Formats: sequence, structure tokens, C-alpha cells
Amino acid sequence: MFMAAGLAAMCTTLPAPAQENGVYRFSPVNQYGIELTASYWNPIIDYVSAKSGVKLQLRIGRTSADTTAYVLANEVEFVFSNHLFSPDRDQLGWKVFGRRATTAIRSQIVVLADSPITKLEQLANEAVAFPGPEATVAYKFSYANLLNQKIPVQVVFAGNMDGAFAQLASGKVKAVGTHTQLSSGWSKREGKAVRSLWESEPLNDLALMASKNVVAKDLAAVSKAFLEMGRDPQGKKVLASACELVKLPPDTVFAPSTGADYSAYRNFYQTAPANLR
Repeated sequence: MFMAAGLAAMCTTLPAPAQENGVYRFSPVNQYGIELTASYWNPIIDYVSAKSGVKLQLRIGRTSADTTAYVLANEVEFVFSNHLFSPDRDQLGWKVFGRRATTAIRSQIVVLADSPITKLEQLANEAVAFPGPEATVAYKFSYANLLNQKIPVQVVFAGNMDGAFAQLASGKVKAVGTHTQLSSGWSKREGKAVRSLWESEPLNDLALMASKNVVAKDLAAVSKAFLEMGRDPQGKKVLASACELVKLPPDTVFAPSTGADYSAYRNFYQTAPANLR
């Protein structure tokens, strides 16, 4: 199991064969810096592994795009992602079995609370940071809105959301593309307020998904462990501790879900600018 310490040196060296030595690889999207992402997920997948009897091992890349590349290369078997709902990726056979049951998220474009920028038009030709080209809600939804409104910006990819906010805080960029959950969490962790210039329609939080290569009985066991975690005293304690790290509500749990819960994502690709599909 990966630990946060030393993770940057280890995260790209796992073996590629599926379920090697009886272990399934689990790749969550890098929503935060690499160590915080690992610190959030390691206790959760330790619990799920013990409860289900199915060994899961964290596999994350240095950026969200790297992590998604593992997924598209068929090098992992479980994911926590919203990067797989485009028409071509919908054909890859990933099955939604759960989602994190949070308040609906909304794509945003935000500035620091004391920024003189008060409307999107003022961002024309300015630098705007995004987590990376695979970030569906934080980049594709927010950048599509800028394109649709014909507001040209200098796109800066920061690798993850914390990197994007670091550039905002340092003054290197004027705004960031993000979403409500991540901007709220960053503000609470860093003690810096932000102001939203634009928000999208509500969307479900990321999905727990399994590859078609996962054995049915293993999927059933892993799914049960995730979905019952919030009803188990030990599981609730693990979730509350993990949620405190990223400033999610302590009662945030995983709930049953199907691909039908992600129709808003699929609808986006029907009208999105061609370079974002």
C-alpha cells in the first residue's frame, strides 16, 4: 500500500499486469496535491480491502492526466473518476457502482475575494489556471464556458487543483477553473477566501467505477464494503478522519449509483467545443 511519504518516487513504478498477485489497482483522480490525495485515500482503501477480503492498492500519477492515462491504458481495475463519460470512453466498459454522496458540485471560475476582477470579460487575454486537460468539471466545463462566451484566456495547467490555487494565491494567474467542493475545501484549508464569477448547473460528485476485468464476486465484495462503510462504526471513523483532511463534511459517505446519475456529463459532450470532447 502506498503511503504519502515517498509517494512521488513510487507512484509510477507499479507493475502493469492486471490484478498481479491478487491485487487490484485503484486510481482516484488527483483532486488535491499528490500527498494529500494519498492521505485521503489510503485509509479508505485499507478499510475496504480488509472488509471485502479483496486487496486494493493505490495507483496515482503525478498529475490527474497521468492517472487517467493509467486508466485508459487498462493498467488499473477500480477508479474514482468523472473522466470516463465522453462518447469514446463510454465504450470502454467501465461500470459505475457508487459515488461519493456529497452536495451537488458546480463548475466554477473563481478569483481571490479581494481581486479587482468582478466579471468574466475582465479575464480576456489573462492567465487562468486549471488542474489539467483531463479535469472534466474544473477544466472542460469552465473553459467551455469561456470559449462559448468568446473570452480568450491564457490556459495554464497546474497538474492538480492545489497547484492551480497556489498560482492564484501567488498572483501568477488571475483566476482558476475549479468546482464548488474543491474551492470550498481549499479556502478552509488555506484560510483564503475566493469569489465566484461563474457557476455551472449542478453535477453529481465523482463515480466509483470498476473495469470489465474485475471478477464479479470481487466487484460485489468491494462495492458492499464501500457502500456500507458509512453504517459501520469503524468505517464512519475512517471516513470522518479522511474527510477532515480535505475539509469535506464528516458524515460524507459512498452511496449506490449507476451510469444514469451521470447524464449531465454525457449531455455536456454533445454540445462541448470540439477540442474539449
